Amino acid sequence: MTDNIALNVSESLMKNRWVFHEVDDRKVERIMQVHGLPEIVARLLVARNVDIEEVESFLYPKLSKHFPDPMSLKDMPEFAHWVVEEIQKGKKIGFFGDFDVDGSTSTAIFIKFFRALGLETPFHIPDRLTEGYGPNIKALAKLKEQGCDIVFIADCGTTSFDVVEQGRALGLDIVIFDHHQSEETLPVANFIINPKRHDDNSGLDMLCAATVCFLACVAVNTEYRKAGLFKGQQEPPLKDWLDLIAMATICDMVPLTGPNRLFVQYGLQKMMTTENIGLKALCEVSGVKGLPTVMHMGFNLGPRINAGSRVHKADLGAKLLSSEDGEEALNIAWTLNDCNDKRKEIQAQMMQEALGQVAARNLDQHDLIFVADESWHAGLSGLVAGQVKERFGKPTVCVTFATNEKGELEGRGSGRSIVGVNMAAAFIDARNAGLVLKGGGHAMAGGFTVTPDQIEPLKSFLNDHVAKQLNGAPILSEKQIDAMVSVSGAHIDFVKLIEVHGGPYGQGNPEPLFSIPNARVQRVDIVAKNHVRCYISDLEGGRSIKAMAFGAVGTPLGDALLEQSHMQNFHLLGQFKVNEWQGRESVDFFIKDAAFSIVTEQSISASTEKKYVA
Repeated sequence: MTDNIALNVSESLMKNRWVFHEVDDRKVERIMQVHGLPEIVARLLVARNVDIEEVESFLYPKLSKHFPDPMSLKDMPEFAHWVVEEIQKGKKIGFFGDFDVDGSTSTAIFIKFFRALGLETPFHIPDRLTEGYGPNIKALAKLKEQGCDIVFIADCGTTSFDVVEQGRALGLDIVIFDHHQSEETLPVANFIINPKRHDDNSGLDMLCAATVCFLACVAVNTEYRKAGLFKGQQEPPLKDWLDLIAMATICDMVPLTGPNRLFVQYGLQKMMTTENIGLKALCEVSGVKGLPTVMHMGFNLGPRINAGSRVHKADLGAKLLSSEDGEEALNIAWTLNDCNDKRKEIQAQMMQEALGQVAARNLDQHDLIFVADESWHAGLSGLVAGQVKERFGKPTVCVTFATNEKGELEGRGSGRSIVGVNMAAAFIDARNAGLVLKGGGHAMAGGFTVTPDQIEPLKSFLNDHVAKQLNGAPILSEKQIDAMVSVSGAHIDFVKLIEVHGGPYGQGNPEPLFSIPNARVQRVDIVAKNHVRCYISDLEGGRSIKAMAFGAVGTPLGDALLEQSHMQNFHLLGQFKVNEWQGRESVDFFIKDAAFSIVTEQSISASTEKKYVA
């Protein structure tokens, strides 16, 4: 691997090693010939392991050709047939959904679908601060009191053995729609539709929960049609809800591969003309205009949906996205906007204190960073864990504390991981070892509930678990570079080519990383307290473009850029973006990392190797 190091950067300012993607040039040429694609696009496809026969479905997916078969999911055919029969018997359905974007959209899709069938369905979104993650018996009992015979649990429940059993004992039929990691044993629900079940052979394990719920609606719709139950009435407008699927897919950070690319591409287009009153209101409040992008979902819309659950307003997201009242929707959207502003202030303070713990206790010297504080806001543990993980490149657990419905203090932990460390497996094993009350999630992110007396044993257990997973291997953070590009070569057409042909980008299809060798950095300043702005040009001069290092203030990257008083040149790593402002387009560069460069004739010559000439 050493001979593949880019620009001799074995340790960057952010403690990363830069390496070039290993790409088979023969495959690149073949894709260029067969599909008529530019070299850089073909190179990106090969780097992302897209085979030549998959290029069409990857770049140009179509609903008519690439829509996944709902009935391929384990339990789906039996569930669809059963629930239609239960509806004909007059059984009432209620929903329990998780409090994040995926859970809110899952619940909203179910509400809109069954409303279109003429059924009103109560729902419950748990309070993140008092109820915690996952279903609880008090909520199920409440739905039972509201007349529900059947409860759909969305975006959670796969590891909720006791609660599901208690719910069944109340006389409820329970169906779980989830996408979190499962165990060999499953809860005693009537049906569990989860592509991550060990006995599911659908190959759809990249889906978020909202898409699983959407496919369930498609399956039920098919059974309704077969049974002749529509009787001339209009069928539910399923395609109209693809915008919700796109938002859930992006915000839940599931891989943008397979059918997820289909749903995101169609969903973002649908959002331009969305009929969803709540989404319209949210776009208006958050300033999203024109064609929404992945960035809009992740930084404008998603955080506002999530913000309600962080300040005791967990059900606002589902209410907004299922609303049919324009005034109500706008009021909810503004409330969520206010919640988000409040969340930012609290999170910044928590992050400062978490970094203080890391520095005081040398926590960054461990394989796992574990921070906790009883004064922290219980709804922000995941965001802080993610920020700390990004800062140090190590798996991180953040524990906050809240009083449960019994008046007892509980720890609410969230974990964010790196490639090679399965966070959900660690939390599930901790639950099986009796160290946490609840625990699970995904490989890269998960959560748990723990009693205060188990904090120290849990910390030791998780550190040992991560160490065993690493098996003695050091944590090495590598940044894989797609190509080197000069500032002068990064023109509008080049950047648009990358955006149009390769996107949407996200988990499983990372946005291309480009290195700019020997860049001059000038006119550096701080904007919005945490971001570093500068202008960059090539070593030999020429045009300059604006560059931003978001959240870099206080990091080695930000410090180096701000202190470049000696006109030190840098190798820069990041992504190009098209910036539209007052009808004009320009190219910006988002700096993710940097390394000091030593400018010699040899380094200038080396920078032309493995370089894409735009």
